[in-house]
Amino acid sequence: MTMNLFISLQSNFELLEKKSELLRTMGHPIRLSIIELLSRNEKLTVTELYSELEIDQPVASHHLRIMKKSNILKSIKEGKNAFYSLADPNIQSIFELLLNIH
Repeated sequence: MTMNLFISLQSNFELLEKKSELLRTMGHPIRLSIIELLSRNEKLTVTELYSELEIDQPVASHHLRIMKKSNILKSIKEGKNAFYSLADPNIQSIFELLLNIH
């Protein structure tokens, strides 16, 4: 194996590790529900999210923090409220693809 091929395989593996981590982070029912809500709404507050999902606020905040750290979500502070939205439109595409798998 040449050195260039080894570097290419190593780089590809590192990229796949990052994508695998993204899928692991998405792979929770509450997180998928958050993605679904944000796919239908441009942005939502923590209160809107936990009320709609009928979960406790600390649970919602925990999942939002994980998703933001993984760059699935972004947040914008407006006054006293933090609004969450999908960080990349491809997240919605991934979610839609998941719904179409039988």
